[in-house]
Amino acid sequence: MKIRKMAELYALYPEAQEGIRYDSPELKMMQFIAKNDVEGVLTLFRDTRQFSDALPAVDAPYGRFEGKAQIRAFAEGFIARFDAAGLEIIPKFQTRSGGRSVTEMVLNFEVDGMIDQVPMFVVADLGSRGTLEEVRMYCHSSFVPRLTPYRKPMFTPAHLEMGDPGLLTGAVREYYTALHHVPRVDVDRIVRCMHPDCVFGGYGLYRGQEPEKGLEAMRRVYTGMATYIPEKVGMRYETLIDDGVTGVIEWVHVISDLGRKDLGRIAMSGIAAYMRGEDGRLISIRISDYAGMEKQIDWAQTGTTEEEAKKVHAVLRFPAGVGLKRQETL
Repeated sequence: MKIRKMAELYALYPEAQEGIRYDSPELKMMQFIAKNDVEGVLTLFRDTRQFSDALPAVDAPYGRFEGKAQIRAFAEGFIARFDAAGLEIIPKFQTRSGGRSVTEMVLNFEVDGMIDQVPMFVVADLGSRGTLEEVRMYCHSSFVPRLTPYRKPMFTPAHLEMGDPGLLTGAVREYYTALHHVPRVDVDRIVRCMHPDCVFGGYGLYRGQEPEKGLEAMRRVYTGMATYIPEKVGMRYETLIDDGVTGVIEWVHVISDLGRKDLGRIAMSGIAAYMRGEDGRLISIRISDYAGMEKQIDWAQTGTTEEEAKKVHAVLRFPAGVGLKRQETL
């Protein structure tokens, strides 16, 4: 079938990463869904999590499903939620570390006799013996029919401070330090930790244009970010999945008073993958979030109000010279 809508991930990375484990539970879950094997999906989840009475869960872009009954409903309705008649899964990247696994994939949905592609992160908290405790799925809201661009933060941090860069390693640590942990963004320092052929992108719709690639393009991208990071928008990472080649970070925004007033920004969840080249520098940066789309949110669809959402992960300011540490909260 002809591809009607092509994913950047498919166009920019035509070959799959070597070493993908096709028996990884999150990839198996998606393959079961593609085959309409709902019972197969349910075999991957226990009734409760291994070390607590909490229910297993799937957090999809359009809703959260807790417990096996709701996970059944999720699996039964997934293909139809994208207005599709069928589905093929094409894995592109996989990163496993510390009891978590994430597969970056292209979902080929059959819609009206053609293929509409959706690039997606599927992140799994792994249980024992090939089971799943929780799955979190990320794709841009524009790929999901009738979805408003609001992704409520999935994590509730104990404090509103940026994660310690010491938890990161190599180029990923250098990147986050230069972007968030200095009084202002150090664009030169960011560019120095990137490979000359670094590519930015992968989770949008491919429109036949050249990707943001190379150091001058990276300088443009991060000079733009420096106009609002970290003074107005900070990012707190909540999970780290790093296999030494790729570092995948799930994060939530922290928004200052200036970020809310000047930009209308609201805290949301997002994810990014930072891939190192053979020389250790970043060669690929792939981000999925809804940043900057706040004016397009239909609050009637979100289950919360705009006023309530603005209070989530809100701080008065990020003190100069301290990055995101010890900020005064509302």
